[in-house]
Amino acid sequence: MPLPGLARSRSFLFALLATTVLMSVAIWLVLRPTVTAPAAVQPRPHVETMPTASSPSAVFGPPWRYGRPEARFTVVEYADLECPFCRTYFPVLKRWIDEHPEVDWQWHHLPLAMHGPAASAGARLIECVGEAGGHAAFWQAVEWVYAHTRGDGQGLPEGLRYPDLTPAAQQCLDSDRPDAFIRTQAAEAAKNGVTATPALRLRDRDTGKALLLHGPVEGDALLSALDLLAAGDMATVEPSRSPDMPAASVGDMPR
Repeated sequence: MPLPGLARSRSFLFALLATTVLMSVAIWLVLRPTVTAPAAVQPRPHVETMPTASSPSAVFGPPWRYGRPEARFTVVEYADLECPFCRTYFPVLKRWIDEHPEVDWQWHHLPLAMHGPAASAGARLIECVGEAGGHAAFWQAVEWVYAHTRGDGQGLPEGLRYPDLTPAAQQCLDSDRPDAFIRTQAAEAAKNGVTATPALRLRDRDTGKALLLHGPVEGDALLSALDLLAAGDMATVEPSRSPDMPAASVGDMPR
């Protein structure tokens, strides 16, 4: 038979041990790392890339633009699709715009009366292709017309049709929508003193100033004109020109 004192000692030790275990468990429960379910992965927002000179804006026009929309300067070209100088100048200006991201290019219809209905027919075609397909389609149509027209008012060869003419573009051609817009642009050109093609109106978006150049202007002269425009110096300059292109004169023009 165990002694009473020894029994009490064992009971005390058992109670102490139980208390210690319970306290350890409680401390572990408080201090244990919290495990949470992984957060749901949020989809990354879609970031639209800005169109470059080689990738025209996807936003439909007009005005029809080629180049970076954030460019400081704009070259507005008054052009006739039957004008031989415009046709020669088109790839030259396009290449220059590609090389100068600070400048974008805007088309302005100016079909000349001397080139008869063919000039207006070409303008109607590219306008409707652009209306149906956007900026890239518009500039593709301009390039196609210049590549295939006989020029000087002779128009496209008999029976030749634009290969990518969509039903929407044809519907536009069957309406009078392009005619009204082309007439409006031609009237604006005349009001601003532009009577021949090609002509270039340079605009500085930062200063709001503009400069009008008559004729196909080479790249170095364009850069000089942009420098004058940015500096606010509207003095008359004589741009350089290609041997096969007519001389060009420069003057100031209100915005």
